[in-house]
Amino acid sequence: MNQLTTSLLLTGLLAAAATPAHAQKASPETEAVQQTVNAFFDGMRRGDSTAVRRTLAPAAVFHDFGGKAGQPPTLEIESINGFLKAVGTPHPAVWDERITFERVLIDASLASVWTPYEFYAGSKFSHCGYNSFQLVKLADGWKIAHIIDTRRKEKCK
Repeated sequence: MNQLTTSLLLTGLLAAAATPAHAQKASPETEAVQQTVNAFFDGMRRGDSTAVRRTLAPAAVFHDFGGKAGQPPTLEIESINGFLKAVGTPHPAVWDERITFERVLIDASLASVWTPYEFYAGSKFSHCGYNSFQLVKLADGWKIAHIIDTRRKEKCK
């Protein structure tokens, strides 16, 4: 390459590198899925079990995956009615699960959502981990069909 060609190529590469990257706007379906997950946690923060229930598909399943320190993890089904009762029963501190959407995958009427989280009881940190949500699109919109999460007190994101 001659010096002029090299100079033009470098100038073009530098100009491309200096151009700000534009964040892509999420698709309407992705936004609708995220809205359902956010509504679940908004209802939990308000202690509104009816709002939480509205985000759930009929026959939804919750799994707890964890265990006690030094023991192998266990997989257990959590009672949805028990969870909703706990959400709706007054408790001294707001249950505040702070999530970020790391991945949202959608195929037709099935969505998979991966969210790291930190859970606070009021302003006090409790635990962290990852949530995995499976959602289905029903006649009345996206509903949560399955939730499973990990839980720990250290090595949080």
